[in-house]
Amino acid sequence: MNNFYSKLETFYPRWITPILQQATHDHAVVILTGARQVGKSTLLLNARPFCQWRFHSLDNFATLRQVQQEPEALWAGARHIVIDEVQKAPRLLSAIKQAVDRNPGRFNFVLSGSANLLLMKQISESLAGRAVYFILDPMTMGEIQKKQPSTMLTEALAGKLPAEECLRDPPPDPTPIILRGLMPGLLTLSTPQACLRWWDGYVATYLERDLRQLSQIENLLDFRRLMELTALRCGQLLNQSEIARDAGISQSTVHRYLNVLEATHMFERIPAYTFSHTTRLLKSPKAYWNDTGLAVFLSGYFTEDDLRSAREFGAFFETFIFHHLRVLSRLMVPPARLYFWRTRSGVEVDFVLEHGRRLLAIEVKLTTRPSFSTAAGLIRFLQDHPHAVGLLVHCGSEILRLHRNIAAVPWTMLSG
Repeated sequence: MNNFYSKLETFYPRWITPILQQATHDHAVVILTGARQVGKSTLLLNARPFCQWRFHSLDNFATLRQVQQEPEALWAGARHIVIDEVQKAPRLLSAIKQAVDRNPGRFNFVLSGSANLLLMKQISESLAGRAVYFILDPMTMGEIQKKQPSTMLTEALAGKLPAEECLRDPPPDPTPIILRGLMPGLLTLSTPQACLRWWDGYVATYLERDLRQLSQIENLLDFRRLMELTALRCGQLLNQSEIARDAGISQSTVHRYLNVLEATHMFERIPAYTFSHTTRLLKSPKAYWNDTGLAVFLSGYFTEDDLRSAREFGAFFETFIFHHLRVLSRLMVPPARLYFWRTRSGVEVDFVLEHGRRLLAIEVKLTTRPSFSTAAGLIRFLQDHPHAVGLLVHCGSEILRLHRNIAAVPWTMLSG
């Protein structure tokens, strides 16, 4: 067992908490979404001030019936209210809208759910202009170790690259972390078999409960097959016609199923970076799963040895880094945007972080000895975008300067 998981307590402060706390001072309605089991309810039941607010979960059938008959009773006599699993009663949003409009400054609502509520038409229309939205992702390594968020991305965007040095503590082997995943429910499990059973139950519950509540899926076996094929393509360009052929279903069905996966925060598409924002929309995106443990499980790799020898191992490590980049980018105000970059001749950079007018190119390499040659894509990107800086994220211990504006850094520098 990896020593990152050896001494764990029940609740871990999440990096997004201060942002949520500040948002409740400025907005009457704060919405927190994220995949199932990422810790939304745990955060709201344990972090101040939310743990002191009135809490309702629509997983409770009595509460759900009350919503249908007299929704205003949920907040009668209270000013600060948390409502969990709100996607189960979208009509509730109209009552919240009326309460907020009729009583300016009186109420604070935090609404959470495992679907992307911004994409649910009834919810987004009801609260247009009244709510701010946040996403809670699986845990980062820094959150597990109870560290503060890394400042490396914001410093690099400001042109401040780290000085050369060798870390005193070498980064751990990321393989067991990638295999297990970063969902909070996994952290107290003591054996690989327990983790496999957890993921098996997670996928079954998602297919048999969540999908039936949110979307009409004709064939769950087809949907499971699509999940597996998409997991094997983690970090690759998303070719829907290829997936449709391999899965034996229509392209229109693939398109609809992928939209469901994205709406439930199971996976995410990132667009190509170009000077033209219009052109970005026309290029094929790259796909990343929400948690490496889920992607690896769906791909059929159940042991560390199998994972290390997998053709997709580099892509899974890239997905692991993507997860940390995504979390850190969402902490910025406004959130930074993530892209990838690829030329017609095939030169590419794994990620481009855009924050206002600033650009940070990031290449991910599954190596312990980065060199000038491993930064070829970054160098080419900086030739086309001379105001940008670059980071090469690797598995070794050294911080190296590979170019005037490119630094190679150990992956642990992203974890706080």
